[in-house]
Amino acid sequence: MTLDAKLRWKGHVKKKRDELGLKYKHMYQLMGTRSALSTHNKLVLYKQILKPVWTYGIQLWGCTKPSNIAIIQRFKIKVLRDIVNAPWYVRNTDLHRDLKMEMVTAEIRRFARKHEDKLLHHYNVEAIQLFDNSELQRRLKRTKPFQLVS
Repeated sequence: MTLDAKLRWKGHVKKKRDELGLKYKHMYQLMGTRSALSTHNKLVLYKQILKPVWTYGIQLWGCTKPSNIAIIQRFKIKVLRDIVNAPWYVRNTDLHRDLKMEMVTAEIRRFARKHEDKLLHHYNVEAIQLFDNSELQRRLKRTKPFQLVS
């Protein structure tokens, strides 16, 4: 994970996007529009190789600005369009629905909820105390990781 001084996550998202681009470039012959693989196998390759790259640490960097999340969403749409060879007039929502995939924001909520459930049932008392927000004073309008679930 790439952290900057002000925890903006822009550097981390850019680094992940570059890493995803390189991996997809190497796999394009398998996942591209002219590949002989079935759509199901292409989706399996995406879910097993590319998706773990951008979901790593999503419980934390998911509270970044929507513009940073959109960077990952655009990459995901690009790959899904290449997998099914979708024309430009097919909507992104239709593509996600037909392939039974979730949008990046829904993935962030799902991973954050799963992470919160793990922490709530953790045997370490200090991990459970992370959810105590009674003394939290908010001066900035930044999203905190615990707000991703709600």
